[in-house]
Amino acid sequence: MPKNPRDYRREYETYHGKADQIKKRAARNKARRVKGLKNGDGKEVDHKKALSKGGANSKKNLRVVSKKANRKKYNK
Repeated sequence: MPKNPRDYRREYETYHGKADQIKKRAARNKARRVKGLKNGDGKEVDHKKALSKGGANSKKNLRVVSKKANRKKYNK
């Protein structure tokens, strides 16, 4: 056991609870709904042109890929 366990509430409040992060999470969740993906299926929605590079959540910019392939691509 670690000496200092993680304070998840503090982490959420200082990072995940910020308006920018909530907006990004909502965009990811919307993309999953558009493609009809469920949690735990090993697939993720990939944006052909990354959101951070000006891409959109339109159907033509989305594709379904494996989790491993999407994490390898990251933000390229």
